[in-house]
Amino acid sequence: MEAPEKFSNSKEVIAYLAERFPNCFSTEGEARPLKIGIFQELAERLEDDERVSKTLLRSTLRHYTNSWRYLHSIKEGAYRVDLDGNNDAQIEKEHADHASQQLQESKAKAAEKRKARQPRDAEKRPPRRSPPKTGGENRSSETSKGTKPKTGRPMKTPPAKLSEADLHPGTKVTVKLGKAPMPAVITEVAKDGIHVQLDSGMVVKVNSDALRLASSKRS
Repeated sequence: MEAPEKFSNSKEVIAYLAERFPNCFSTEGEARPLKIGIFQELAERLEDDERVSKTLLRSTLRHYTNSWRYLHSIKEGAYRVDLDGNNDAQIEKEHADHASQQLQESKAKAAEKRKARQPRDAEKRPPRRSPPKTGGENRSSETSKGTKPKTGRPMKTPPAKLSEADLHPGTKVTVKLGKAPMPAVITEVAKDGIHVQLDSGMVVKVNSDALRLASSKRS
């Protein structure tokens, strides 16, 4: 008997997951927030399914949780669900705010790409030339408007870096993806990077330099 043909892209895997776990995944309409740690459950349930590799499953989950439809579902107080559609933990305000920020940034990038693809107007006006700056008057003015030296502020202890002993699934860490570090949990340590799952449910791959121990793990 021939082995079943493996899935080749995330779109095929999402369609399969929506068919296999209809109370958790969907291909259209309103998405449902996923339980934190859903990747491990999926890997266990699909362990005997030769059509889905862990690498493709991980990238599919990342693609699914980064979609606008999914990010829109992350609302404060809403319940996350497991593979069978059972309610899990409620979404906290911090996670909802982060998902909202990710959605806004993603839409802004898409708008920039659409704008860049539009044909340029040949009759655009030439850019205005700013008047030449003169001597020390402007320089002193700029200096006075500059940021004040940061003196008298208490020095904060930098977050601890991960040691080899910390590099294993389940370790709570922080990962800096935007302006502020976000809490996450290591789900897998692979040759091509470390895979962590954010509290919003998104799974991302980073290197160890981008990770720091969460406060609860520091000595």
